[in-house]
Amino acid sequence: MTVPPVRVRDAAALLGVSDDTVRRWIDTGALPALEDENGRKVIAGRDLADYAREHAVPPPEIASGGSSARNRLVGLVTEVVSDAVMSEVSMQCGPFTIVSLMSTRSVRELGLEPGKVTVAVVKATTVIVETP
Repeated sequence: MTVPPVRVRDAAALLGVSDDTVRRWIDTGALPALEDENGRKVIAGRDLADYAREHAVPPPEIASGGSSARNRLVGLVTEVVSDAVMSEVSMQCGPFTIVSLMSTRSVRELGLEPGKVTVAVVKATTVIVETP
């Protein structure tokens, strides 16, 4: 199976940058590109994945201890909905919205409220992967 190449605008959205930034990376040779049958610049999926991995900025270290979890998303609490026992905490982690369900007691103990910087730590035995 061959992964289709990615258009510049789609690569920009995936990397969280502007189209112009991706074009500059292509022009400087930092990101390899090809031309599709219509003469548009496109990036091979493998090249884009390699670039994303090599240039990923690790999240700022907020936690002081060790962890076996590798999926850490630094974000900002955007909403907390609580009842007497349970709470739903929404965080914006870059372009991703992460929602966590936890006890209202934990929300109080962590001081979670809109505007608080947090780290969503995800360790799951099941991760569903979908393709468009």
